Amino acid sequence: MFEQVFKNIDDILHKDAGCSSELDYVEQTSWVLFLKYLDDLEKDKKTAAKLAGKTYSNIIGPEYRWDVWATPKDNDGKLDHHKALTGDDLKDFVDHKLFPYLKKFKTSAQSPDTIEYKIGEIFSELKNKIQSGYNLREVINLIDQLRFRSHAEKHEMSHLYEDKIKNMGNAGRNGGEYYTPRPLIKTIVKVVAPEIGNKIYDGAVGSAGFLCEAFEYLKSQKNLTTKDAQTLQKNTFYGKEKKSLAYIIGTMNMILHGIEAPNIVHTNTLAENLADIQEKDRYTIVLANPPFGGKERAEVQQNFSIRTGETAFLFLQHFIKILKAGGRAGVVIKNTFLSNTDNASISLRKLLLESCNLHTVLDLPGGTFTGAGVKTVVLSFEKGTSTKKVWFYQLNLGRNLGKTNPLNENDLADFVKLQKSKADSENSWTVNVADVDKVTFDLSVKNPHRKDETTLREPKEILASMKKLDEENKEIMQEISRIIGD
Repeated sequence: MFEQVFKNIDDILHKDAGCSSELDYVEQTSWVLFLKYLDDLEKDKKTAAKLAGKTYSNIIGPEYRWDVWATPKDNDGKLDHHKALTGDDLKDFVDHKLFPYLKKFKTSAQSPDTIEYKIGEIFSELKNKIQSGYNLREVINLIDQLRFRSHAEKHEMSHLYEDKIKNMGNAGRNGGEYYTPRPLIKTIVKVVAPEIGNKIYDGAVGSAGFLCEAFEYLKSQKNLTTKDAQTLQKNTFYGKEKKSLAYIIGTMNMILHGIEAPNIVHTNTLAENLADIQEKDRYTIVLANPPFGGKERAEVQQNFSIRTGETAFLFLQHFIKILKAGGRAGVVIKNTFLSNTDNASISLRKLLLESCNLHTVLDLPGGTFTGAGVKTVVLSFEKGTSTKKVWFYQLNLGRNLGKTNPLNENDLADFVKLQKSKADSENSWTVNVADVDKVTFDLSVKNPHRKDETTLREPKEILASMKKLDEENKEIMQEISRIIGD
């Protein structure tokens, strides 16, 4: 049902003059969906309070509740067309009354870690782009069909919302930003293995996929006590995001997954000077896929000891610095990080090997990120002890990945199994850091078990080969001339 509703909404927004792309479809579906979800959440809380013999005070005032402005019902439980706003009346109410009312929550909320504050933030950043009040009425009627009361309903809805975010990510990619496949995120979370009580951080939070999956992972680990549930709600998940739409989508995604007041801050993570990070600012777990290929300004680069315009390399420095001693990380980065010969790349590899235990490198095939030609690796490391051995796993699937044939969890099952013991296999091997070149700190993926592995040759080797071919060609030409002469 959710899937068909989302498809029908896209069809309506496609013909609206105010919505021109998948980004707009996701954004506009999101705020209407969010208000319906909020209405169901309030009903659940009211029921729970009644059962406990308590009273519940609604967050949203009477005039602005879903069943008053969006879908007033008649005695038969059907939409009351005499009371339901539509056309210009509906658009005017949403633009000039509803949004300004919800924006005020940001200033009236008791603290930033409340759902009231998050509502205020969301509606301060978003605006209604649906130009036709008749189209908006159709969207509202469709979303009113959805229910978010049972666990199964919430799970299905959050899963399909992730699909919409994926489409948005693929439609609006720029600066190296790609939607991270959920099977990959789940695998990274399994390897890093967070525990209740850990503080989990993503400084490039995007749509909050890593934090949502970590939440799902921790929820399923054991029967949570009331204290555990409170810890997960308030003191576990933290993120920062630079871009407005990604920040809003990430916040809503977490709320729709069940984190009522996500600790996500709208800020440029890289504008923070590394020297200013104190022990109180540090986290136990880092999970992230920072944007790659982007370029940061010179004044931002000055915040880092290793200066580079490569955004992902600045993020990696930030993650190393912000981890607590003994803290663990799983970070996606371009595979060229392992072999680049520029000073920044060499210095960063040296820093990583000397300040952390880089215990695992997962080499991913091209096509892992739909539409991206770039190859990536996942670095798994622990801060506080230097690296002695690095275990590599090269994911060889025997098929090309793409939109119709994406990465799945089964593809990664062998990696997850072998990673625990760091065993050797056809696709895995261990490198002793003592054997790594101390000038370049080159960590290129070179599978010793694969005879068909294409290895890059040294320039002098290539030149020597070219010279030999030239000499052979010269001899052949001389022989041809001799034969012709005869």
